[in-house]
Amino acid sequence: MAFAVASQLDGTRLADGELAGLSAAAQYITDSCLCDGPLGRVGLELEAHCYDPVAPHRRPGWGEIIEVIESLPAMPGGSVVTVEPGGAVELSGPPADGVAAAIAAMTRDQDVLRAAFAAAGLGLVLLGADPLRPAKRINPGPRYRAMEQFFAATDTAVAGAAMMTSTASVQVNVDAGPQAGWAARVRLAHALGPVMIAMAANSPMLRGEFSGWVSTRQRVWSQLDAARCGPILTASGDDPGTDWARYALKAPVMLVHMPPEGAAEPVRHYVPFADWADGRVVLGGRRPTTADLEYHLTTLFPPVRPRRWLEIRYLDSVPDAIWPALVYTLVALLDDPQLTSIAAEAVEPVATAWDTAARVGLADRRLHAAATRCVTAAAERVPPAMTGAMGRLVQAVEQGRCPADDFCDRVIKHGIAPTVSQLARGQS
Repeated sequence: MAFAVASQLDGTRLADGELAGLSAAAQYITDSCLCDGPLGRVGLELEAHCYDPVAPHRRPGWGEIIEVIESLPAMPGGSVVTVEPGGAVELSGPPADGVAAAIAAMTRDQDVLRAAFAAAGLGLVLLGADPLRPAKRINPGPRYRAMEQFFAATDTAVAGAAMMTSTASVQVNVDAGPQAGWAARVRLAHALGPVMIAMAANSPMLRGEFSGWVSTRQRVWSQLDAARCGPILTASGDDPGTDWARYALKAPVMLVHMPPEGAAEPVRHYVPFADWADGRVVLGGRRPTTADLEYHLTTLFPPVRPRRWLEIRYLDSVPDAIWPALVYTLVALLDDPQLTSIAAEAVEPVATAWDTAARVGLADRRLHAAATRCVTAAAERVPPAMTGAMGRLVQAVEQGRCPADDFCDRVIKHGIAPTVSQLARGQS
């Protein structure tokens, strides 16, 4: 089994077998949510906002971005290049054997991608939220058009548009590991969230204004329906499969694919998937299939998402100087048996402090204490090639600073547009 990037549903799969009912849907989710096996593989996905350095208020168009992407050679690290709804460019790397190999491969691909965009007069900026431009969708894909309509119909148009077109992240994909350890592993992946958000916070602005949050990206996601974007973990967290099934079946259906073309149609009223599966509501003139259920799962955005592996989705996009150290820290705390118990104990007091982490970051003393303990432990086991990046992260945490603080300092000194232009030109 390999990590994969969530993609649009293949229209041919609409003929998949109809689900027998709610119990069948729950069983399907429980049986397929995680894959039993060893730990070790790591896949990374990095998103960067695309800017015109000369005119940073301008959002480069779809044609401009696609022209650059079509000119790219094969990525040396094997990444796939895609474009997010607002024009952010994403590198999605294949699974690598270990975090160091994943970081090295992604760094090589970044260099190729950045050079190609620079040659076209464009720049890629690693920030958790677009600090300058209003939300605007440029990707014409039917999935994103339908999502836009869904958010408008459910009174979350502003937050939905910001989420789709103004946010960017570093996503870390890790193996689920041996089945006997799933519950503890999923609990730890969630419990690490607030501390990692505080360390990685890099989105203090949105639409040209300071938001009052160090991670406005996390704030935007929290303004969406908690049934779709909140943590999946229940109070006990003893059975990740059951937790995920319960979450997914209660979550409202966002999109339905309609034959024969398989175009995405938004669901404009609140319909939990459970109601569709049990026949209480009919969508698209039919009962759901397993393909519909699989697609529904791709429209759910919890901070930790089971996809046979674990997708960890709570990190802001952060600068090159620090993202490798953040990724290494997160994976080491999850995968290194000598660190997992240290991490679990360190983050237990702040395991649910999601909003506090996004609002004030390491200025919260409990988050600062937990982060200090976590990075100190991870730094003791860092490979030699990463000592520089890890040293910068340790120093920042000791000082109670996150990337958002550095960005704010630059904006205050130079202004928003000049700062974005500098970053788009690669001036760190």
